[in-house]
Amino acid sequence: MSSLYRDRRLYHLLIANTFSSVGTGMTLLSIPWLLIQKSGGETLFGYITLTMTIMMFILTPYTGVMIDRFSRKAILLAGEAIGFTITVAFAFMGFAGIEYQIWHLAILYASGVLYYFLFYPTLFALNQELFDRSQYKQLNGILEIQGQLATVLSGGIASILMAKVALHWILLFDVCTYLVAIYCLWKIPYHRQLRSVHHVSFWHKMTEGYRYMRAYPSLFWFLLASFMPFIGVMMTNYLHPIYISTVLKEDGSVYGTQSMMYGFGAAFAGLVIPFVIKRIGNEAAIVMNVGIYTIAITMFLAFQHTLIFYMLVVCMAFGNAGTRVARSSLMMELIPNDKIGRVDSLFRAVGLMIRVLLLSVFTGAVSLESVMIPYAILSAVLFVSLLTVLGLMKNVKKEETNMSQAM
Repeated sequence: MSSLYRDRRLYHLLIANTFSSVGTGMTLLSIPWLLIQKSGGETLFGYITLTMTIMMFILTPYTGVMIDRFSRKAILLAGEAIGFTITVAFAFMGFAGIEYQIWHLAILYASGVLYYFLFYPTLFALNQELFDRSQYKQLNGILEIQGQLATVLSGGIASILMAKVALHWILLFDVCTYLVAIYCLWKIPYHRQLRSVHHVSFWHKMTEGYRYMRAYPSLFWFLLASFMPFIGVMMTNYLHPIYISTVLKEDGSVYGTQSMMYGFGAAFAGLVIPFVIKRIGNEAAIVMNVGIYTIAITMFLAFQHTLIFYMLVVCMAFGNAGTRVARSSLMMELIPNDKIGRVDSLFRAVGLMIRVLLLSVFTGAVSLESVMIPYAILSAVLFVSLLTVLGLMKNVKKEETNMSQAM
């Protein structure tokens, strides 16, 4: 563990991730709130989110192959450069006095979502490549704490600025964070040889990860079920602004504050879950945290009070972040680095399909002013996931023995 803290690459990654997460996080918090304040904005935001989810599903197999083939550092730098270019262009428009239209907000939101879509799976593969196997648990805990502290900062700053300054000032701040992230990533020493990849069909790329995982069916379903809290978080990113506005009857400061509360809960998980994993193992830690998330999302159906809302957000954050730390450690330990991008893209693709289905239903429910129906559906989905991870835990441990022997 001490060698990890002496590694300068860790600090470059932490600084880059913190600045880019704070800047982009502020933008992605501000835009949904601006959209739902417009007439019909709730439904429009749902369709924008649905469109982005479908687009990410289409792109997922290509990003998996790209991550396994090319320099992960170069991919991260390219993503930062593209995000910087788009954001600085829209910031300039605002300072020039051009009023932002709905399609401007849609493009900004889409660019931020696609930035995260590329950034996190690439960072996941890069971390596995750069650091030693013995450091994975501690590394994932540190990154979870860092990421959620960035969420706290972005939520706190956004909750203050959204009511006091125009969007182009927030975008200018985002531009500055991109520059810091680019510099820090550039300073990381890294070299990767290009690998030849045959040109194959979309379906072949889509199933590369599946062909590897089909030898371990229990692990596949276990990991897939463990992604459900993350899918739940993606769904509540759409539902929470509407819930705050229509059910709690609160303003944008509550929206920003809930992001801060989420960050505190997830950061606490990043702090304690590595120690929990050492005592009970990755598998049991996943089961425990999926259970915490399931109980929290179910409680939304029983309580509609702002203070309780904050408490449930903290519990959801802990459950999702704890599950992610344990799952990331498990995948890093078991899956070869030259396949990690495609295997990870498999789970992301299936998760995106589930999100498309859920968003289609949720957008229709919200248009009928029934925002609580989506929470009930999420509760049912999470209970199925909890039963799945609980039932497969013993079989997964047997398959892990075979995988470890094959590596």
